Amino acid sequence: MVEEEAAKRIEELVQKRVEEELEKRKEEIEAEVQRRVEEAKRAMERQMMEEMEWRQAKLREEEKRREEEERKKREELERIMEENNRKIEEAQKKLAEERLAMVEEQRLMEEERQRMRKEHEKRAKEEQKKILGKNNSRPKLCFTLKSAT
Repeated sequence: MVEEEAAKRIEELVQKRVEEELEKRKEEIEAEVQRRVEEAKRAMERQMMEEMEWRQAKLREEEKRREEEERKKREELERIMEENNRKIEEAQKKLAEERLAMVEEQRLMEEERQRMRKEHEKRAKEEQKKILGKNNSRPKLCFTLKSAT
């Protein structure tokens, strides 16, 4: 029993000393806990900031990629439009040349038709003159009457 009493007494003393020690160091422990909480908080904030910066960098990269794609599409469309405009201009030029050639051909045909018509009229007049005996185109006929004696 003495041993139990001694063990109990020792235990009470140890408990009392622990409590006293804890009471003395309470502020120090609370300060340490507060420091660790602040440190953990800063670490989390730093991690969150890094993650946010990483996401923003990803977003900027994606935006740049989209802008580059749009720029390339726009350039391709402009190139296609320029090519189409060039083809249209060539087609219009060819059409204008063909029209000019047709007009020239019609003019030459009209000139040939006019020349042939004039030539035909000239021949018709000459034939008419021959028939009518104008401009000494036919020898003169002389008729004499003989007396019947």
